[in-house]
Amino acid sequence: MPHWGVGGVPTRLLADGAPVTVPRGPARDAARDELLNPAYHRHDPSLVQRATAWLDDRIGELFGKVGESVAGTGTGIVLAVLLAAIVVAAVWWRLGAPRREARSGAALFAHRGPRTADQHRAEAAAHAAAGDWPQAVREQMRALVRALEERTVLDVRPGRTADEAAAEAGRTLPDHAAALTAAARTFDDVVYGERTADRAAYDGLLALDRALGAARPVLVPTGGAAV
Repeated sequence: MPHWGVGGVPTRLLADGAPVTVPRGPARDAARDELLNPAYHRHDPSLVQRATAWLDDRIGELFGKVGESVAGTGTGIVLAVLLAAIVVAAVWWRLGAPRREARSGAALFAHRGPRTADQHRAEAAAHAAAGDWPQAVREQMRALVRALEERTVLDVRPGRTADEAAAEAGRTLPDHAAALTAAARTFDDVVYGERTADRAAYDGLLALDRALGAARPVLVPTGGAAV
């Protein structure tokens, strides 16, 4: 066990009681090595925790400065804007970029060349047989819309969304307007909202596809009601 001698130089006693003086440099190195022992740092905060604490301190300081500044002054406005920017950055850093629940504005058809309704139906059936219901729903909705385009109920328009197709088809097939809207919502929820799908969702789209195939379009004059 070390003892401190004259001038703060540590000494160590041998078994016979004779003191041994340890030079200051090696003593300092030995103390530093001892303090670096991982056993002493098991409960230290992590780097992320330290960064978060630092950020919290800075935000607290800014809140204090904003509170001390005169309302409406240039300094107060600048500090408020700076504070808002830091808070947004902190939330972004800690939670990540916000994820959009549904992107109903995305195009219905993928950019891989035109495909027939029957081709989409066949692919949907293959996915359904494999139990891949999200993909089955995706392809069955595409088959439904493509069939309406092939019958000229809808014009062929690249970039059309499921919601737009449902709204346009609902005007010429009013008896199925509500079902078309529900189908588009299912498509958006499953494909873009990353929600689960099941056999019922696929079977519903398949039944609607068949019903629309037997439906007779209603003439809709430009700017007028169905006749």
